[in-house]
Amino acid sequence: MADVITLPRFREMKSSGEKIVMHTAYNAWQTVLVEESGADVVLVGDSVGMVEHGYSGTVPVTMDMMLLHTASVVRARKRVFVVADMPFLSYEIDEREAVINAGRFIKEAGADAVKLEGGVTRESVIRAIVSAGIPVVGHVGLTPQTAASFGGFKVQGRDADRAWQIVADAEAVERAGAFLIVLECVPSQLAAYITNKLAIPTIGIGAGRECDGQVLVLHDILGLFRGFRPKFVRRYVDGVEVLGGALAQYTNEVRQGAFPSEEHTFNMDTEAAKDFIS
Repeated sequence: MADVITLPRFREMKSSGEKIVMHTAYNAWQTVLVEESGADVVLVGDSVGMVEHGYSGTVPVTMDMMLLHTASVVRARKRVFVVADMPFLSYEIDEREAVINAGRFIKEAGADAVKLEGGVTRESVIRAIVSAGIPVVGHVGLTPQTAASFGGFKVQGRDADRAWQIVADAEAVERAGAFLIVLECVPSQLAAYITNKLAIPTIGIGAGRECDGQVLVLHDILGLFRGFRPKFVRRYVDGVEVLGGALAQYTNEVRQGAFPSEEHTFNMDTEAAKDFIS
């Protein structure tokens, strides 16, 4: 396996202005695709609950689900850095449980780091996990696991008071020892301010182009998810149309007896066939 990207590399990229590319992936074949595209980081997001398991949100996602998907990604990667999302209630109860659960991602699934949501209120948890030797990615702004407390999936930080709260959250994440931070659904001006203020790199999702890197959900990029489509999503291909068309063609050919054709069929040797038939 080629050398996996290391933590110092992310600081180097921020310093040099080289953008960090983060993709989500949830299994082996998806990891191969995103790695071959040149990605730096794969996030095994709790969005798996929506795009792979049919839930309406991320709250139902469990540790077992995340460990299973993370291990699948790790087995397929060659050089990308793998970050695993800690699911809802895996780090909120107390610091000891948070460290144990974070450790499971490293020991059992082979992840390089974990990601958790929250700023000021999670500072001590992040510090405890980092103190245990586990790299942490923070996540502030819109935090999907607790979106209901913000009134749903809405842009955060449009007014000055809320913007300063998000700045304080980002500073707390950095102060606690996280090496990377995701800024989700915040105005571009706020994201640019935080990016310039922090020494650690920022990864934007719906946060404008001034962040040190970007992340989108794989299924959104490939047009494989027909659920809610946020404004910040760019669909690069209509995957449902392309892949659905191929599946429909297969269905039609089977029904018409056109598949399998001779080129997809195995045959006996001529003499063996005669003996068998006779």
